[in-house]
This record gives sequence, structure tokens and C-alpha cells, in this order.
Amino acid sequence: MRQHQLAIKARFCPEMLERILRVTRHRGFQICALNMDHITDSDNVNIELTVSSQRPVNLLFSQLMKLVDVAGVEIKDKESRLISA
Repeated sequence: MRQHQLAIKARFCPEMLERILRVTRHRGFQICALNMDHITDSDNVNIELTVSSQRPVNLLFSQLMKLVDVAGVEIKDKESRLISA
């Protein structure tokens, strides 16, 4: 299985993390690591998510970008390639 690291910027609300985890699971990705950091004086959070799967990470990327509370997603691969929106 191949691992991918994603950096997600999102608006903080109670159901936001649950939606991200559900989309990740439904797209066939296994979560290896998760770190969430709340930005002081803001309603935003930064989420570092490490996932593994045989599937292309672009499938997960496009679905996460469709979530209402997600402001941006960056894919950080081992080869230092950066894809963001």
C-alpha cells in the first residue's frame, strides 16, 4: 500500500471531522495518522492526515474538496510533489 500525507484547512464545527473521516473511509483509504490543530482567534483548523491505499489519492482529494467546511487540501507525497486547491 502507498502512503499519502494530506494537509487540510477547514472551518471548525462539531461535524467537520466526522465528515472528513467518513469520506476517507468510503473512498477506501486507511487512516494511519491524524493531527488536528485549532488556530487561535479563528474558526479554522489545520488537519494533517496520513492515509494508505492502493487507490489514487486524487479520488480522496476531489471528494474532500467538495465538503462544505473544507477550505483547502494539499497532497504532500514522499517525492516532495505538492498538489493543492
